[in-house]
Amino acid sequence: MVGFVRFDDSLKTVLAAEATSALGARAAFRQLVDLIGRGRAPADEQLLWRLAVLRERVPAAVRVAAARSLALVDAPLPLVEFFITDTPEIASTALRAVRLDSDGWDALLPKLGALGRNVVARRRDLAPSVVRALECLGTHDLRLGYSPAEAGEDAVVVEATPRFEVADLVRRIEAHQHLRAPLAGEAPSPLPAFRFETDAAGVIRWLDAAPRGAVIGLTLDHRGGAWSDAAVDGVAAGAFRKRAAFTAARLMVPGESAIAGEWRIAGVPMFDHATGAFTGMRGQARRPRADERVGRREDRAATVGAEGLRRLVHELRTPTNAIAGFSELIEQQLLGDVAPAYRDRASDIRRHVMGLIGAIEDLDLAARIDGRALDRRSGITPAFALLQRIGSDLAPLATLRSAELVLPAQRDAAWSLDPRDAERLVSRLLATLLSAAQPGERLMMALVTGVGTLALAVVPPAAFATRDEASLLALDDEDATVDEGAPLLGVGFALRLVRNLASELGGRFVIAPGYFTLLLPAVEQDDSGHEGSDQDGAGQATTTSAP
Repeated sequence: MVGFVRFDDSLKTVLAAEATSALGARAAFRQLVDLIGRGRAPADEQLLWRLAVLRERVPAAVRVAAARSLALVDAPLPLVEFFITDTPEIASTALRAVRLDSDGWDALLPKLGALGRNVVARRRDLAPSVVRALECLGTHDLRLGYSPAEAGEDAVVVEATPRFEVADLVRRIEAHQHLRAPLAGEAPSPLPAFRFETDAAGVIRWLDAAPRGAVIGLTLDHRGGAWSDAAVDGVAAGAFRKRAAFTAARLMVPGESAIAGEWRIAGVPMFDHATGAFTGMRGQARRPRADERVGRREDRAATVGAEGLRRLVHELRTPTNAIAGFSELIEQQLLGDVAPAYRDRASDIRRHVMGLIGAIEDLDLAARIDGRALDRRSGITPAFALLQRIGSDLAPLATLRSAELVLPAQRDAAWSLDPRDAERLVSRLLATLLSAAQPGERLMMALVTGVGTLALAVVPPAAFATRDEASLLALDDEDATVDEGAPLLGVGFALRLVRNLASELGGRFVIAPGYFTLLLPAVEQDDSGHEGSDQDGAGQATTTSAP
């Protein structure tokens, strides 16, 4: 009976969760697949219909990860059939991962097309009876391709006909090669470097490498939004608009070609010798070094590790939220009168559980960054208003530490970031620094405008001021992380999370003697709205402190 109650509560929690946003839809999709796959929810028409509705709002990368997770469970046949109606990539992933007995394969094989049967035929764990069934059905059809039922409405089907022209034959060969490429798993060797030039509008018009089509037409002049939604980050975009040189900017080339992926680029402006007019940028690109990859692990083992961590976070989140909610019910006496001693105990439990929930969210964020599954949006965040709000939220921590968080002078500068992402990043940094402050310490902040960036500089507490970057990032197991109010997962983990998240958002986190600095993409202003240094407003700073 206890197991049944746990199963029912888990399903109700998932069904009641918010699923209208992109992040909510992803979480609900993954959680429903996990519950059905582990037998903790029925694979009935109602839940499969809900999965189908959610699938429309869930990116292919998340659906591929969910299909890959079938390798860890004994998924019911209706759930497997749900995945094989998705795109060829996702259907193939599910068929390579799923674990079925002979009866399950016998029931599934007649529902597969040639592509699906070809994937199954590559498995080496099939029973002899399943192998014979595959031989009877065959792994090839009288056509090249797959039907819309297998791959979606936009799939192209090339029918076999008795007579055809040469162009028709060429089209068939190209379609066949296109379909075979994902199954072969052959990726082109990545290009190590290239040079490029842009026109006066910032559009790349020439480069000395191939394939050129993946890069020609990308622009250095994107305005606002997350850097990965454009060609370059805010560093290159801001430098281009100011006609200035730049280094170590980030370029993202879409696609699967040898030139696709992430690059580090540097460039200098070009001017006409006769007229002095700006003619464009000349630059070069290189692949990022290992220390510049924001902790992303390209190898399969690390990807599997990130997925495993996210599954663990999912398993922890539901019972932890339940404990927090139940302790709040006791504390507020919503279930009836409670003795003061028990109310105090419930309050302590809720406070500690909220810290645990924060640690779980940090683990989930780290896993999403590592697994390249961070949900990001474009937007604009006024910097001073955000710092005011975070300062108010951190007031209890300032009271606990008897310290002050000194806000910069008010100004109109803004970050080119989604407000949720900006708050997640800045609040983690300031909370970590404030948690290490000693009584009476004042942590000063300043906002400084740079080329395409708006920097937040913070004076660190004395406990961090004498440490270099390497020792700060390794603070997980030292005494400095056990003070009351310190990050549950350690100072080192929190600072590494800030560094990696800043890089994911197109910025940088710099640890230097005397200052910790977040360099983030800025919203560009025209000449009339340009602001100077913060030094002239230093005397107008406000504080968040202990009363």
